[in-house]
Amino acid sequence: MKSIIPDHAVHVSPAPQALGYIGVRAKDLGDWASYGSGLLGLQRIDKSRTTLAFRMDDRKQRFLVEADGGSGIGFFGWEAADAAALETIAARLERNEIKVTPGSRALADARHVKDLIVLDDPVGNRLEIFHGAEIASEPFKPGRAISGFRTGPLGLGHAVLNADTPQTIDRLMAFYRDTLGFRLTDYYSQPFVARFLHLNPRHHSLAFIQTGKNAVHHVMMELFSFDDVGQGYDLAQGEAGRVAVTLGRHTSDFITSFYSWTPSEFMVEYGWGARAIDVEHWQASERKEGPSMWGHDRSWLAPEDQAKARALRLKNAEAGFRRPVQVLDGNYEVMSGVCPWWDSVKAQTAVR
Repeated sequence: MKSIIPDHAVHVSPAPQALGYIGVRAKDLGDWASYGSGLLGLQRIDKSRTTLAFRMDDRKQRFLVEADGGSGIGFFGWEAADAAALETIAARLERNEIKVTPGSRALADARHVKDLIVLDDPVGNRLEIFHGAEIASEPFKPGRAISGFRTGPLGLGHAVLNADTPQTIDRLMAFYRDTLGFRLTDYYSQPFVARFLHLNPRHHSLAFIQTGKNAVHHVMMELFSFDDVGQGYDLAQGEAGRVAVTLGRHTSDFITSFYSWTPSEFMVEYGWGARAIDVEHWQASERKEGPSMWGHDRSWLAPEDQAKARALRLKNAEAGFRRPVQVLDGNYEVMSGVCPWWDSVKAQTAVR
């Protein structure tokens, strides 16, 4: 497969900077009203007969739910640095014979941005590339008692797309990496094929996994407090069929998370403690440890692939696979005592 080749030495610039907003398709707004605020902790800000909007930080709007009778994601909003960057991205897309439509003033107002362009990716996902997101005048008020979401320059989180074949992953890589300017972070092939791409210090803002279908797999949102995630896990476990992937920790971005089914037939990964990468010096590589250090039993995987994933986790445990916990400055207390493993990690780092 062409897409496993490490990232290009010359990067396309300018590229989008982050995932700015998403539009969700839904059959019923009531389900999203309780799920979005009550479990995820988003702030509901607007509701009409057919739409429901949420905040998750200082932006006026991050999630827009539309009751059009469908499911999945209706559009992804990718943020450009400014008007000049947006214009350059649009021109590059058109040179590559990709149809680009300028967004109307009414659409920009509905998205609370200054300007945007609209296009489709190779599998038909609607993309809106924008600049100038509006900032709210009132502080963010979560729908339940949480510390808040890690967003800012990192964007609202990340999105992962299903892909039906290796050829589809190659087409997506050619579009997002070679044309739009996303950068390959890392990749693996067991228990399923996956490619991770970044735009900023978040380990990945976009990823593709080969599952035999084309659809949105999940959207990730990251919390400031580990307890926010644990309490969300309790809430999700209290609803039959809500938990899609059990609590676990990833080998890629080191995040500890669980996944829940949304009312729109995709998942939300709800996590804490993701690492930041050095974008300018990062070298893409293959990961052979599988997707998770521990946990993350995936209800959506076929039984044979679940067995492969479990075998990889047990192999990681046998090998003593460990990674330091990623914490915000001040959001921890140093324990007393001695940890030989951590002392050895610090010693190795000092030698380098």
